[in-house]
Amino acid sequence: MTSETELNRLAERLPAWLETSRKESRHGQPASYIPELAHAPGDALGIALLDAAGREVTAGDSRLSFTLQSISKVFTLLLALMDQGEEGVFRKVGMEPTGDDFNSMLKLELVEPGIPFNPLINAGAIVVSSLIRGATSAEKTERILSFFRELAGDPTLTFSEAVYRSEAATAHRNRSLAYFLKDNEVLDEEVEPVLDVYFKHCSVEVTCRHVARMALVLAMNGTDPLTGRELVPRRYVQIAKTFMVSCGMYNASGEFAIRVGLPAKSGVSGGILALVPGQYGIGVVGPALNDKGNSIAGVHLLQTMSEAFDWSMF
Repeated sequence: MTSETELNRLAERLPAWLETSRKESRHGQPASYIPELAHAPGDALGIALLDAAGREVTAGDSRLSFTLQSISKVFTLLLALMDQGEEGVFRKVGMEPTGDDFNSMLKLELVEPGIPFNPLINAGAIVVSSLIRGATSAEKTERILSFFRELAGDPTLTFSEAVYRSEAATAHRNRSLAYFLKDNEVLDEEVEPVLDVYFKHCSVEVTCRHVARMALVLAMNGTDPLTGRELVPRRYVQIAKTFMVSCGMYNASGEFAIRVGLPAKSGVSGGILALVPGQYGIGVVGPALNDKGNSIAGVHLLQTMSEAFDWSMF
């Protein structure tokens, strides 16, 4: 089946699938530990899918704005790899799933050498934020924003001031993680400037189409097919996609790999970035979360699509 034929079938069937998946939202609720996220509409569900020729299929609440949250960690990892190389990054952060909650500090103390297990848990992403080049937190943030804008194809992309302030005001666990890392000499820089960078990249405001465009670059191994420009070296995209499969959906990553079988990264705003290697970038938003912190309706919709079109990598 050609991409165009498959997209046409998707366009026909997606609205009905989406409305079926939307019903799953009643079993979850928006995140509330970051107060600003609790205002999101719990029954919203939207999706955008983009192919290498720029053909797009959307359905539902695809224009709903949301913040990247943990989806941003994939791309700060890529920027840190481009800034520091593999050795520079993996001296400070590991390559393994944890089996713990994304904001847990348990293994930092129990398992030597005390570095975060991977870049997609909060402790690892805080360390990665410190590895972005820049003399100040503002300079680091500007470099991250420029990178995200290029990936998303939108020079106006910026962060939500309201979500940023809400995160910064309530981030007691993340501050604890950062100070522990500082005491362990894993975090070399001062805590508050690093956290400022972290909160801001998590607060970048997007729509499903932005996320689909960012995912498309990963699906095409670092080259933006709509401009022909290589934005990320292929090797680093390979690393990021491996982490997405093993750690991208929090403690449900194994189940997601079995049921959906695609590299993906979720965020507690209800966003999911997913990709079909060599074919599509996908952006989903569904603010109602399950007990693992993933969009309950979004996961259901991706599983429906993957099963229908045999997208699983496995």
